[in-house]
Amino acid sequence: MRPFAYARAQSADAAIAAMAQDARAAFLAGGTNIVDLIKLDVAQPGTLIDIGALPLAAIEVATDGSVRIGALARMSDTADHTAVRSGAPCVAMALNLSASAQLRNMASIGGNVLQRTRCVYFRDVTQPCNKRQPGSGCSAIGGDDRKMAIFGANDRCIAVNPSDFSVAMLTTDATIHLRGPAGERTTPFLGFQRLPDDPALDTNIVRGELITAISFMPTALTRNSTYLKVRDRASYEFALVSVAAALDVRNGTIHDARVALGGVAHAPWRARAAEAALIGKPAVRATFAAAADAELRAAKPQRLNGFKVVMAKNAMVRALGTLGGAA
Repeated sequence: MRPFAYARAQSADAAIAAMAQDARAAFLAGGTNIVDLIKLDVAQPGTLIDIGALPLAAIEVATDGSVRIGALARMSDTADHTAVRSGAPCVAMALNLSASAQLRNMASIGGNVLQRTRCVYFRDVTQPCNKRQPGSGCSAIGGDDRKMAIFGANDRCIAVNPSDFSVAMLTTDATIHLRGPAGERTTPFLGFQRLPDDPALDTNIVRGELITAISFMPTALTRNSTYLKVRDRASYEFALVSVAAALDVRNGTIHDARVALGGVAHAPWRARAAEAALIGKPAVRATFAAAADAELRAAKPQRLNGFKVVMAKNAMVRALGTLGGAA
């Protein structure tokens, strides 16, 4: 491990100012991702700025009924919070299916959104990787691509986003709140995490910015939601394919729908073709299968992961059937 300086920020402004003083500085929250990357020599911060003391851990319900999750709220506390569990069950489910209990007790919500890919080539500094060294190539292309993307990939990067929470949040039309050198701003959760047009950039965060909170408004749609995760082993494993789904069913007809996929793209994948095929249709298995087929027509599997197409269809049908009463 390379040596680095350590600073503990007592305010958001102090943290942002400290970041500006070192071009290689990085924020430290729960540390469950960045510490691993430092040990692997993937991350080489000059200074770690500990933001753990900032008052950003509260989970609150606003007067308008929206739920605001502080960026430093722990994954376990978020999953257990009544407002999250009732307002968006799939979010609580996704968090409980993430990592181990020990990690969920340490990892922060903001850090979960910003975590970097678990691609084995990204984490091996002896291998070319456009995310680590732009222009060096993508070792996963032609390599072990079993866990790689089937949507949105290109000839520069086929890695996938590892966050279960982020997939689930795409069912809620959530907002991310940020604070940085230019002040405060908000941005939709959808689109914050990027496809690999520039593989080195995982998100649209600006250097020096902090995520301060993530908020969403519970609706009839978000309250009828679920999360299904398919993985190689039953615990402490990232998704091969995951599905977050939400349905608003009225008199047997689907009035509104949100579907997102994980483990299939560089960013959580909003399944818009599937949503369009669901709305206005009866909540029956044939509808769910047709919606899955509509989405997966655009899939472009790699050499070793064609099974993800079948797996994604089965997972989508199962998740939607659970919500629509047609399991």
